[in-house]
Amino acid sequence: MVQVAIYDTTLRDGTQREGISLSVADKLRITNLLDEMGVVYIEGGWPGSNPKDAAYFEQVQSLELKNARIAAFGSTCRKGVAPADDANIQALVDAQTPVVTVVGKTSMLHVTDVLQTTPEENLRMIRESLAYLKSLGKEVIYDAEHFFDGAKLDLEYAFDTLQSAKLGGADTIVLCDTNGGSMPWEVAELVQKACELFPAVKIGIHTHNDAELAVANSLAAVKAGAVHVQGTINGYGERCGNANLCSIIPDLQLKMGVQCLLDDGDLSQLTLLARTVAEIANLAPDSHLAYVGKSAFAHKGGIHVAAIRRNVDSYQHIDPALVGNKMRVLLSDLSGRGNVMSKAEELGLDVTKAEAVQVLDEIKQLENDGYVFEGAEASVAVRMFRNKPDYEPIFKLIDFSVIVEDRRGRGQVSEAMVKLEVDGDVVHTAAEGNGPVNALDLALRKALVPRYPELADFQLVDYKVRILDSQNATAATTRVLIDTQRGGARWSTVGAGTDIIRASWLALVDAVEYGICIVCAETESFVSEPASD
Repeated sequence: MVQVAIYDTTLRDGTQREGISLSVADKLRITNLLDEMGVVYIEGGWPGSNPKDAAYFEQVQSLELKNARIAAFGSTCRKGVAPADDANIQALVDAQTPVVTVVGKTSMLHVTDVLQTTPEENLRMIRESLAYLKSLGKEVIYDAEHFFDGAKLDLEYAFDTLQSAKLGGADTIVLCDTNGGSMPWEVAELVQKACELFPAVKIGIHTHNDAELAVANSLAAVKAGAVHVQGTINGYGERCGNANLCSIIPDLQLKMGVQCLLDDGDLSQLTLLARTVAEIANLAPDSHLAYVGKSAFAHKGGIHVAAIRRNVDSYQHIDPALVGNKMRVLLSDLSGRGNVMSKAEELGLDVTKAEAVQVLDEIKQLENDGYVFEGAEASVAVRMFRNKPDYEPIFKLIDFSVIVEDRRGRGQVSEAMVKLEVDGDVVHTAAEGNGPVNALDLALRKALVPRYPELADFQLVDYKVRILDSQNATAATTRVLIDTQRGGARWSTVGAGTDIIRASWLALVDAVEYGICIVCAETESFVSEPASD
């Protein structure tokens, strides 16, 4: 089996994404996650650029890594300066990592306009920087920055820079599509040429996603002979991002038969890794990422769901479990009866075909009225309960009212009154809140807690409002999504209508009924999402 070394640069290149800032503790945690995944190289940062990276390289020495080798990143020595006298080179040495990655200029444009030096001096800077670090016993990786753009400007000089890297003792030469604009066939042609000219050196690839081709270009490079692939988790990186290792790794192992994780690595942890790194970076996970996204194996169309009920491979390119993900069936106005049956099975509910048709008809009508059930699976489950012949609601609404006043000396005051029938008794409660929805929620709880004490543990953890037809101004239809949590269980419900208070009430009622009937019955496996996700 062909083997390719995965080189992760999330901790350096990934942090150049707008909106990401990792602490030293964050970087150490991600390091452990990548090591457990079986990644070969982890680039920790640029020790000469900031105190945080310097602190990381000091603290990472205490980690007991099983698989990964830590790399420090820096540039070649400056023009006219010997490596031994160059501050950036010495910072690489001081990082005390077994691997150093040195970036140098390959494009004549950068040599003359950015470095403002001669082509010969640039070659000297590359060769001597690598030779110096190699003499200290380091594994040396050379990143040929702007290689593909440089080759278009001056092909001969671009390869001259690679020759200088080889003469300097580089163990791996990485061809970088730094501006992210190269095409896969261009990448393949030049990688193949580099492999032919430098058979004794490992050739690698480093791509950016500015043309939405970073993953494709990385795979094309491997097909052409590259044995080293650089990228980031979730494709994080400057501008449009770097090559996404969460796609590249399963592409290589599952599609191309290329081994890229070390023996202790576990591909089934990939989805957890992707979502955990997103959490650490304080970014919402991208639901539509290939392999690891929440929607990667989600099925919505009725024809699709009918097919996968007969053969799960009919609309899935792999078993989701291979990458630690799972198949999901969505319900909407595009659904068929099979969607309802599959969702019932997923939730562990017994639903007949006739009941499924009733639920489907209701969902289609409600979606026409402004509901969306894709992100509110608890509201779907509640409708399955309500369509059972022996269904008995946990309460019946008699009436509710909400008053919002602006009182002198007190400011705005919201008060809700709720009258319910609970187990044959009429319960009438009132509560004040910091807004009309909060007051309604408190009054509903007050009425039900004596009969259902577990309701006291429910927490409303998210509340989203969407205006659907804004052209109708204040008469527009409003959709409300509510997330509720109890312990480790979290569920979502939806309500919609022209009255935001009533829409909120409908979502609250679904949340309470689902929580009491399902979560408090200790069947948390039916919950749509765990709280930790």
